[in-house]
Amino acid sequence: MNARSTILAATDGTKRSRAVLGRAALVARIWNARLVLVHVRKPLRARFRLSLARVSEDDLRTTLEQHGGRPEDLFLLDGAPSEQISTLATQLGAGLVVLGLHRERRVLDSLRMTTMERITLGVSCPVLIAQTHPAQPYQRVLGALSFDPVCSGGLGEAATLAPDAAFHAIHALPITATDTAANRQTALNKATAQRSTFLECRGLPPTLQTPEIVPGGVHEVLRYRMAELQPDLLTIGSQSGRDPTRLGNYARDLMRAPPTDVLVTKPDCDPAAVELPIPTAGS
Repeated sequence: MNARSTILAATDGTKRSRAVLGRAALVARIWNARLVLVHVRKPLRARFRLSLARVSEDDLRTTLEQHGGRPEDLFLLDGAPSEQISTLATQLGAGLVVLGLHRERRVLDSLRMTTMERITLGVSCPVLIAQTHPAQPYQRVLGALSFDPVCSGGLGEAATLAPDAAFHAIHALPITATDTAANRQTALNKATAQRSTFLECRGLPPTLQTPEIVPGGVHEVLRYRMAELQPDLLTIGSQSGRDPTRLGNYARDLMRAPPTDVLVTKPDCDPAAVELPIPTAGS
């Protein structure tokens, strides 16, 4: 089965997921993919405690059809959302899971993983966090890079969502105030060599500009470039290392408070297997 034959959009019926189905439908048209909508129902006591309105099956089905989906592609499930959505994504062979914004719980979030994080770890495909209403495909994409080859696959995946977008990428070079000039130069030389190797990877978007190497912490560098470039999609790898059971700290932070739509890609994405779109005229 084509890895991009199905897109799974998940909604909790609140305003946090209001952009999910629209964005999923837009990507489904780009991919010529099946659009599936899933809603995991909460028990009545939980809905009351969380002040959640009851979601109508008829309303969900109507909304799915309005976005080009088929009524039989609505799934209403019961149980833990992270388990149900991850299992359904695997059963359908989904090429993308689209989620809404995280519901902040200050105390619990500091003690355990969020539902969004569990879903991201539980699926083998990229996860798109959608928060902006999609009037058009993404136009400006910013990639946060470690120069690991995994990142080339992530940028390639982003290019399939945004075939006409301009692609920028940054690599934050951690330098402390106590580093000597020689140490800073050595770090810069190493990062420059890693960038050269990275740019030889297959699967990079054809419109990708040469990635910037910017001294500073990741949060600081990304915040500056976000303000400067105003991207409508940010892409980052789910792991800072190769441990598939853990999210990287920065990916976790971005998912909990995304500055724009965020595409979280998985370490098992093969850059050579990413079929990049052909840019259209004028892109």
